[in-house]
Amino acid sequence: MADSQSRQVRWGEKRYHSMDYDLKKTYGEKVYKITLDGGMTCPNRDGTVGRGGCVFCSASGSGDFAGSRALSITEQLKNGKAALAGKRPVHSYIAYFQAFTNTYASVEYLERIFLEAVRDGEVRILSIATRPDCLGKPVLELLERLSRIKPVWIELGLQTIHPHTAAYIRRGYELPVFEEAVQNLRSRGIDVLVHTILCLPGETRQQMFETLDYLNRMDIQGIKLQLLHILKGTDLALQYAEHPFPVPSMDEYIGLLGACISRLRPDITIHRLTGDGPKELLIAPLWTGQKRTVLNALHQYLKEQDIWQGKDYHE
Repeated sequence: MADSQSRQVRWGEKRYHSMDYDLKKTYGEKVYKITLDGGMTCPNRDGTVGRGGCVFCSASGSGDFAGSRALSITEQLKNGKAALAGKRPVHSYIAYFQAFTNTYASVEYLERIFLEAVRDGEVRILSIATRPDCLGKPVLELLERLSRIKPVWIELGLQTIHPHTAAYIRRGYELPVFEEAVQNLRSRGIDVLVHTILCLPGETRQQMFETLDYLNRMDIQGIKLQLLHILKGTDLALQYAEHPFPVPSMDEYIGLLGACISRLRPDITIHRLTGDGPKELLIAPLWTGQKRTVLNALHQYLKEQDIWQGKDYHE
């Protein structure tokens, strides 16, 4: 119990290494994300790698909460700040380029929009979601230059390490491409955040653990544990309608999350533990629309089971 308590103190009131804890420790206050649309598409949509995108990806390229691409980055940031200011006093932000693949454009264009974001005095961090096969040398050099101005996070959509599942979701690249991207980013001192999806069709609990164990051995700084969402308008929704596959209940997912947290390397920052897809698009699991309820239940479960991040981690 003493070990459990000491780990709790390390991460504040939570039993895991949360992004919120890290940011408050670094900046002395809560830092809020403003989700931006940089006006890009994806090589998995335009035919370069594939068409239609990943099976789970919405029409907005997973940027369902992003600003409007019809607006400049400055305008999107202004609107995002205004929306947050109506709820609470905020002074620090993460400029989060989320929609589609955010390094899939000319370096000149990327430099313009990313500089527009980091030059905002209240933006603390530049966070960029992209594919590992869209990080050529000129882009890496740009990211390195930007990281000298403000911290840069690169979020890579891995989802799973298993080839069969990767083919099913139409990820469109092999695992060595991901490994090379991580190495290239880390050699330039850029933090790497990895997006994973739990409960992909056909994957066993053990296979999900194998993805986490693999990431434990990688030089990554953050992770998102995202439950698979079935959204209207996606190919996954069509498949689910024709051949329904099992989706977890809230209690089942919380139990799975507890096991994942327990085996995750304790220095890896957890950026997400569930998801909150747009309610107007969400088909299943519907209980994920109650994000606060889910997180409260998870925190209670971790306490009752005396679970903390890294409890079952072994080097």
